[in-house]
Amino acid sequence: MVNPIVTRTSRTTLAPVSPDQLIPSAPDPRSWEYADEFVALSPEVSAAREAALAGEWSPVGTGTAALLTLLTRAINAHTVVEIGTDAGVTGLSLLQGMDRKGVLTSIDAETDRQAAARVAFESAGMRSNQFRLIAGMPLDVLPKLRDGAYDLVLVNGDRLEYVEYVSQALRLLRHGGMVVVNDALAENRIADPDNEDDETLIIRETLDSIEETEEFMPVLLPVGSGLLLAIKE
Repeated sequence: MVNPIVTRTSRTTLAPVSPDQLIPSAPDPRSWEYADEFVALSPEVSAAREAALAGEWSPVGTGTAALLTLLTRAINAHTVVEIGTDAGVTGLSLLQGMDRKGVLTSIDAETDRQAAARVAFESAGMRSNQFRLIAGMPLDVLPKLRDGAYDLVLVNGDRLEYVEYVSQALRLLRHGGMVVVNDALAENRIADPDNEDDETLIIRETLDSIEETEEFMPVLLPVGSGLLLAIKE
């Protein structure tokens, strides 16, 4: 028996799609909050963050802390530098993703932040050989660290020195290492072309310098106040 031949005599006409329909809608505030708090902080990081807030500092948020832990775990980081101690919140987040034999070097000119970080680290059960806290101006300390010896560098200090920090990070990182720049969207000021305050201009210059550096492969994420990640190729 011969199967009948079925022919299609008409074709469905699709309505034209406007360019606006191709752009995904931005998350609303509820979605941002849901995403930021999707991964709960460990009790140790949560305690460090509460202590920082009580000290009237501005530690990174839940989403940023969780991502820092994920990044050090993902790249199997053993040697990490953070510029700006953040009263222990960022440092502890980094340490919790690192190998137990890894070492965090945390640099900050403010000794009270470093004292708070030490309390946070010790309260979390970190051994003294897992971290070293260096009190001093980062631009005085960073040139003394060894070239190509670090897996990750977190830039989170004086915003007006971000360009210089990233330049040092490029030197410090091994190939395949990562620089992470916190506050990369500067609390929504970066996207405002009319905002030309000093910090905003410097952070824009920092982002441009990373994008233009051939050794870096970057991505800018809207996590917290913005995180720029770049792999040194």
